[in-house]
Amino acid sequence: MKLNEIRDNPKARTKKVRIGRGPGSGLGKTSGKGQKGQKARTGIAIRGFEGGQMPLHRRLPKRGFHNIFRKEFTIVNLDRLQQAIDTKRLDAGATINLDTLKAAGLFKIADEGGVKLLADGELKAKITIEVARASKAAIEAVEKAGGKVTVLSPPPVKTPPPPKVYKTEEEPKPEKSAKDAKEKAPKQAKGDKPAGEKPPAKPRAEKPAGDKPAPKAKS
Repeated sequence: MKLNEIRDNPKARTKKVRIGRGPGSGLGKTSGKGQKGQKARTGIAIRGFEGGQMPLHRRLPKRGFHNIFRKEFTIVNLDRLQQAIDTKRLDAGATINLDTLKAAGLFKIADEGGVKLLADGELKAKITIEVARASKAAIEAVEKAGGKVTVLSPPPVKTPPPPKVYKTEEEPKPEKSAKDAKEKAPKQAKGDKPAGEKPPAKPRAEKPAGDKPAPKAKS
């Protein structure tokens, strides 16, 4: 091979496409961006748009529930407490609370729920700590080491709703006695006839037998 025969591989370098320079290149006028509008602008990308077909986030089923009123807690484990005590950032003899934990550098900003103590690791020092929440295993580990855990805001106890009572059969209504019916009946004014009785029918006046018209003679 000679120096004058050295060439790049095929398609290693492509010419820059010149857009918007007339119809000769095939990308003139609108430069391949279609007509005017949002999609013709630089930096615009419509998320989830799949050309008009049903997008993926609408094809997949929806599951679960996201509670917007839940409280977030800053997690502190036992091993981090012991490490801070060993490095003398925490005083095991004083009461440990949110402020002392923040000053010791265990976290920068606490969540709105406060600090939650978990039982990951081993605690050897005897401490008195005040936290918003604590797991059952963490409380047992602190008490085993001779310390004490004070939970400032324990979780509310949920009481189950009362069971629903469904009536299977209707209870028979008590029969009214004749005395009760008589007392509840409306009082009648003097001279009024009782509601249940009908007035006596008037007798029909009988026609005399001689008054009958004579039968017509047949023609």
